[in-house]
Amino acid sequence: MKSKGNICARFRRMKNPNLSDLTIKEVGELIAGKQIKATDLAKAYLDRAEKLNRKLNAYITICGEMALAQAEKVDDLMADNQKLSPLAGIPFGLKDNFLTNGIRTTAASKVLEDYIPVYDATTVSRLKDANAVFIGKTNHDAWAHGASGENSDFGNTLNPYDTGRVPGGSSSGSAAALAADMCIAATGTDTGGSIRQPSGFCNLVGLKPTYGRVSRYGIIAMASSLDTVGHLTKTVYDSALILNTTAGLDEMDATTSPEALVDYTDGIESGVRGLKIGLPKEYFAGLNPDIKKVIMDATKKLESLGAQIVDISLPHTEYGVATYYIIQPSEVSSNLARYDGIRFGNPRTAFGSEAKRRIILGTFTLSSGYYDAYYLKAMKVRRLIREDFIKSFTKVDCLLAPVSPTLPFKIGEKVNDPLQMYLADAYTVNINLAGVPSLVIPAGFIDGLPVGMQIIGPDFTEKQLYQVGYAYEQETQLYKERPKL
Repeated sequence: MKSKGNICARFRRMKNPNLSDLTIKEVGELIAGKQIKATDLAKAYLDRAEKLNRKLNAYITICGEMALAQAEKVDDLMADNQKLSPLAGIPFGLKDNFLTNGIRTTAASKVLEDYIPVYDATTVSRLKDANAVFIGKTNHDAWAHGASGENSDFGNTLNPYDTGRVPGGSSSGSAAALAADMCIAATGTDTGGSIRQPSGFCNLVGLKPTYGRVSRYGIIAMASSLDTVGHLTKTVYDSALILNTTAGLDEMDATTSPEALVDYTDGIESGVRGLKIGLPKEYFAGLNPDIKKVIMDATKKLESLGAQIVDISLPHTEYGVATYYIIQPSEVSSNLARYDGIRFGNPRTAFGSEAKRRIILGTFTLSSGYYDAYYLKAMKVRRLIREDFIKSFTKVDCLLAPVSPTLPFKIGEKVNDPLQMYLADAYTVNINLAGVPSLVIPAGFIDGLPVGMQIIGPDFTEKQLYQVGYAYEQETQLYKERPKL
């Protein structure tokens, strides 16, 4: 990474410096070096968000007044020579299922169209404490139900690399806003791939942490035993900086882990020499040949950097999608039961078709006479899937796999075929069922469309995943390939 002196000196030499294509690390150094003001940065991103949102529909709500107030606070702290967090002044997009005190939170559903929370999600409050700046609330599939962004009740988001294609889902707006430089980082949730797939489709870094590493408190729940809270960034180092702030035990969430925290940036440059990286054969069978070539070329690059590539098997992989689409709708039907239009929100008639489909599927699965046949059996298979991963990690340090079986698909191509849409999650859902962490990084391009790959590790090994991802990222610099808008 470039030193503080280098980035500050380079910035001073620019006649018309562009504030909207920087990384968290670069911005932190520029703010600390008093080369830019947080308010100027916030204005630049708010202006770009207002301009491009008409084209991409990445934000449901843009929080101009809040963002400027937060940025002014950072400038005041800098003027007082206060020590700041690495995230101070960084413009964030917040997925609109993160509760934000006093700011409309819709879950991208007309059911909550006018809902204004009275408290913050834990991740939001931790980012506030770090003096991050919130540009707005990003669009996504309603209730996080989807793999394309087309299920939002506020209109679908477009992929900045090709506006005729989807950006992935459910964290579609977070991915599009970040890829289009409408923020420098964005939050997301990942229940079956909702951070990783859009990251792969938009040439971004996306983290699905270990279940329980980041608090779910204040997140509008989808499927509680699968939901994880993560984020999307341009670089691996930026992702590690954010996890340093968001990870950790939360007394408001009993599922958070007391596992000791580490500095995820420490040792990130250690490289991959001596690491054993497994290739699960089940993730490559039937894979698009062009995508397979990109992933295999990436493994060769890692091998050239000193990693040992090992073939591995996860034998219960084929049951993942079926298992997931029993467990997840069951938990969805339970979680959405609270939205009855009596205590808050609009009536159930405001639910979209995908939410209704999942409520019906889940209610059927949990009903008398079917619970043992479906839900209980699915939970047993889930355990077998987790055991596959545990066994594999006795042989290798981490796994490498594709993120999606396809390139970003065209808008409207799958939205009327639920089965095809669900199969888009084929390479991501098993990681949620197992509860292990996965980091997506850019792997390459095919005809101008991004291809991502995921690095999967044992519980609480996010630090090692960052080391692997950083080594590949520094070698390829693929994150510098930005969309032309």
